[in-house]
Amino acid sequence: MKTIEIIVAPDGNTRVETNGFTGSDCRQASRVLLQALGQQTIEKLKPEFHQAANEQQQRASE
Repeated sequence: MKTIEIIVAPDGNTRVETNGFTGSDCRQASRVLLQALGQQTIEKLKPEFHQAANEQQQRASE
């Protein structure tokens, strides 16, 4: 299941976490939320982000 979580810390910092997405789909799904929340300071990519890129590279080399 694909989900987008918005976590708000007691100090007001927010974090957007996507689950169930592969590749850059997570960026597309959360783009509007990230823009609404303001300037992004850190981006941590999950293994699933790289999974889709690796699969595309493997198909291209076959």
